Order: sequence, then structure tokens, then C-alpha cells
Amino acid sequence: MQHRQSMIEVVDLVKQFGDYTAVDAVSFQVAEGEVFGLLGPNGAGKSTTIKMLTTLLPPTGGQATVVGYDILRHANAVRRHIGYVPQALSADGSLTGRENLLVFASLYDLPRATRKAKAQEVLTFMGLTDVADRLVRTYSGGMIRRLEIAQAMLHNPQVLFLDEPTVGLDPVARKAVWEHLEQIRTQTGMTIFLTTHYMEEADNLCDHVAIMHQGKIVALDTPNALKAQLKTPNATLDDVFAHYTGNTLESGGSYRDTARTRRTARRLG
Repeated sequence: MQHRQSMIEVVDLVKQFGDYTAVDAVSFQVAEGEVFGLLGPNGAGKSTTIKMLTTLLPPTGGQATVVGYDILRHANAVRRHIGYVPQALSADGSLTGRENLLVFASLYDLPRATRKAKAQEVLTFMGLTDVADRLVRTYSGGMIRRLEIAQAMLHNPQVLFLDEPTVGLDPVARKAVWEHLEQIRTQTGMTIFLTTHYMEEADNLCDHVAIMHQGKIVALDTPNALKAQLKTPNATLDDVFAHYTGNTLESGGSYRDTARTRRTARRLG
């Protein structure tokens, strides 16, 4: 079996905000071509971690490289080799899907002569050709999310970062996004790093998952290995999550608030 190189290497990564340590000496590796899921309750440090890896936040300590580039010393090189889909709405509802893509193609500084063809390529790939020339404000939530993923793929990144890619979507739309993410990985070999609250999503998509709790990684393995470790018949990833964090994802207001924010953004889009 051919050894796959590491696309993300994180060693003792720390982020402090004053006296508060949001990310506490986190270490992990993500191999080329795999889907890696970062799970955890709200406040666990997931979003802070992804923001450091995408160069949006400088770390307080430790080291991390993405596609071989140091996130501090070679931040511009990191940005050129990654795509990032934040949880917040990133598509402009007053433009068509195609126009959004052309704006992003310009931001990525793609050669002018190739922009239209590249936009059409990702529209086709994400199943959006039929709605390409409709205003994004008329899209469903699932269509918007697929457009945002298409935007992040325009420059052929080697690593795609997705922060809660299906939050607030109905089960049918979630499944469509999952299928397209699997297609991306299969056809392009792209490495995908995602945060999610949905254990089913992590179980279906991820080769490895890490569970964060109070800024630390408390478990890291394949979904099947983590379930087997519980030594409980028919254990689920929800059971694993509860075992390591003492939380169930369905409880508490923070996640519902997040989903509501996403649905509101979609209506206003």
C-alpha cells in the first residue's frame, strides 16, 4: 500500500484569548486525500482551530503546516493552496450563481481567459447548471451550500476546509451535499477537513475523526474504531461523543441558535 503524505500537520497548537485557552496543545495529522472530521460541543475549540489552519487567526503557540507550508511564516502560500467554506453565508444573493463564481474567480486571480470555463466546470460538478443564471436569493439552502463549495473549488485547492457544511439544512439537502463531497474526494483526490455537529455526517464521510472537548483532543481514530472501543453492542458515534464529552448534541440552546442563524441567513440571501 502506497504511503500517503500528510497534507496537514499540527503539533501542540495553542490559542489563548487573554487568560482563556481556547485550543490547548492540540496535535494531529491529516493524510492526502482523506476526509477528516473535527467534532465537539460548542466552545470546544473547533472553529478556533479551523481559523488558525486557514490563517485567519495566528496561533499563540505550537506549529502547524498545511500542504507543507507553515501557517505563520508562509500564510499566503497556505491560502493559495486551500479552499475555505465558512459557516456564515458567503454567497451574494443579489447575484446569480454564475456571477458569484466569476467574482470569486477574479478574487483568486484566475487567468481572465479561463474564468468562464472554470465557473461552468464547477457549476456542472456541483449540479447547479440549471440554476446557474438565477439569483442566489431564489436558491434553496442546499443549493446555496453547493454554490459556496463550488466557489471554494475554483482554484483547484489541495485542501478544502468546511466549517459546519450542512448546518440548518433539511435531511434531503444534507444528503445531496454529502454526495457531492464524496464525489469531490473520489474524482479529485482533494483532502477535506470539516467540522460538524452531525454524527451521521461524520460517520458517513470521514476516514478519521477527532473529538475536541474544552480545547483538547480527547479521542482520535476512525469512526469504526472509536465505536468499537466502547465495547457496547451497536454503539453509535453519538455514544462515542457522549462518552468523551458528557454531552449530547441535541441538548442545549447554542446549536439551535446556530441553526436558526443559518436558516435566517438563507431566507435573507
